[in-house]
Amino acid sequence: MDFEQAKQRIAALREVIDYHSRRYYDEDAPEIEDDEFDALTRELRELETAFPQLVTADSYTQRVHGEVSSLFTPVQHEVPLASLQDVFSYEEVIEFDRRVREGIPSPRYVVEPKIDGLSIALTYENGRLVRGATRGDGEVGEDVTANVRTIASIPAVLTETLPRVIVRGEVYMPREQFAALVEQQEQNGEKTFKNPRNAAAGSLRQKDSAVTRSRGLDIFVFNLQRIEGEDITSHDRSLSRMEELGFHVVPFRFTAETAEEIVAAVQKIGEMRHGLSFDIDGAVVKVDNFADREQLGSTSKFPKWAVAFKYPPEEKETTLLDVEITVGRTGVLTPTGVFSPVMLSGSTVARATLHNEEFIRDKGLCLGDTVVLRKAGDIIPEVVRVKAHLPGALPYAMPTQCPSCGTAAVREEGEAALRCPNPLCPAQQLQKLIHFASRDAMDIEGLGPAVVELLVDAGAVGSVADLYHLSHGAVAALERMGERSADNLLEAVEKSKENDLFRVLFGLGIRHIGQKAAKLLAEHFGTMDAIMDASVEELCAIDGFGAIMARSVHDFFAQPSSRLLVERLSEAGVNMTCRTERADRRFEGITFVLTGTLPTMKRDEAAALIEKYGGKTSGSVSKKTGIVLAGEDAGSKLTKAQQLGIRIIDEAEFLSMLE
Repeated sequence: MDFEQAKQRIAALREVIDYHSRRYYDEDAPEIEDDEFDALTRELRELETAFPQLVTADSYTQRVHGEVSSLFTPVQHEVPLASLQDVFSYEEVIEFDRRVREGIPSPRYVVEPKIDGLSIALTYENGRLVRGATRGDGEVGEDVTANVRTIASIPAVLTETLPRVIVRGEVYMPREQFAALVEQQEQNGEKTFKNPRNAAAGSLRQKDSAVTRSRGLDIFVFNLQRIEGEDITSHDRSLSRMEELGFHVVPFRFTAETAEEIVAAVQKIGEMRHGLSFDIDGAVVKVDNFADREQLGSTSKFPKWAVAFKYPPEEKETTLLDVEITVGRTGVLTPTGVFSPVMLSGSTVARATLHNEEFIRDKGLCLGDTVVLRKAGDIIPEVVRVKAHLPGALPYAMPTQCPSCGTAAVREEGEAALRCPNPLCPAQQLQKLIHFASRDAMDIEGLGPAVVELLVDAGAVGSVADLYHLSHGAVAALERMGERSADNLLEAVEKSKENDLFRVLFGLGIRHIGQKAAKLLAEHFGTMDAIMDASVEELCAIDGFGAIMARSVHDFFAQPSSRLLVERLSEAGVNMTCRTERADRRFEGITFVLTGTLPTMKRDEAAALIEKYGGKTSGSVSKKTGIVLAGEDAGSKLTKAQQLGIRIIDEAEFLSMLE
């Protein structure tokens, strides 16, 4: 390749890499697999090595990826959160060891799993958690303290009262939790997260901490960034010290003193990866001694004392035998591929979702195809590509009718999914019953999918209202139930009548209405009758409600069948009023900007109070800003507020507003 060809190829690579980097790191919505992205960045790095005169400061290879979202307050990291250089072969690991030995004659290494999640820094003052921040671009991250506090494995108070401690960890979503979330998203007809890493990132970067709390996130801490009053000299010791302070550190690690021992440790972690309860995408090799690290130094982007070995995804070929269509509670027709069983990432795979008609068309799938499978995030089986068609094979065509009730399937504008529009479709009714009884809805203990199916097959229930008219004999007669199980189930059904209104609303399965939206509805209107009688305009007036959600609620309750269902539930004794204390909304419609150091409270504490009383916070001053809460060293935000004539208050005035 000559200079001009390299110049054109480098420009093209940078454009496509920057696009996919934003999709992955900033929008939590990747479009290509990790190994495809790694191949692009590797090609760019090789070309820049061959043509160093084409290297620029803004190239992906020269900077830390990630940006700070305007949704969160920016945080300047006291200790930069650097990224690591990726390597993809054992030869590159051996070369890394050779480079280290040029500066350190007898290095000692720690090899540990590379957790696939979202990197954050946690700051503790006098033993208490005061801030959690995402990595961002490595220098400036996002303040996600309120969300971090919802993660049970992050200690709010350390086991010892130390002046200042900063640690770095990886927030992740356990595989079991990810699989359950994807299943719920598919049942709701929502776009699913692609892998656990993006699910974790999307869950942590939520404006509503309740959403973060519901996602079951976890953390492993892997770096001690700063600890005042102690002199720790090695990484291995720092991990033990963080564990003593109450942190969940990386669950296992190996030490090594030669390149051969490093490779053996990387191989061992690779053998363990499929049996773990969490996702890893590689192994990290670090020089153990901190003084040795200082001597080795860093490049503009990577430390010279560590590398990340990336494992290749496991792929297997198999045959597409059939496509089965299931109908969800919202009527979505979901195709599932049935394959010749194949062992993949530690388990036998014979089925994988094909998502929708658009996915099938883009892949060019035909029955009998030889296809390549892999597990997204080592969990969810997916079709990567078609390897070969049978002679004369025709593309698979989605059915034009609902396989459950025979109603003509429709595709709504802007959607890829086909739907059955019949609200009385038996398949939809079954899924609605399962959803209504689920933990996030009415939380009827003992009424899982298998029991619901038994009740439907026995003709004991046809809609959710029938659950409140079940007889003891009908339940006890079910397979594997008996007298005691029937007593327990009927007791759980009776108990569910006392649930708050938002659970009933969520349990009804209204399209586009999740648990958060159901809470907004319940708290705003107070009763089911008020919600059913609300106009689209009144529904749109709820802060956090859009036109699509408002129209969906209005259309649902405009159906006679929906009103009849609510009437039957009410007659059975199901609670139809909001029992949550309705919040004081004194700051509703006001956007605050917080700047400077407040005398007695942290800025995130003030922001939490503002949001509690219906206000919003922003990281920048604009004409839309209502009030600027300023402390000491307020800086440019205060100056801009003064120029725009925006109201400026101090902490004392803010506290008086709360009285």
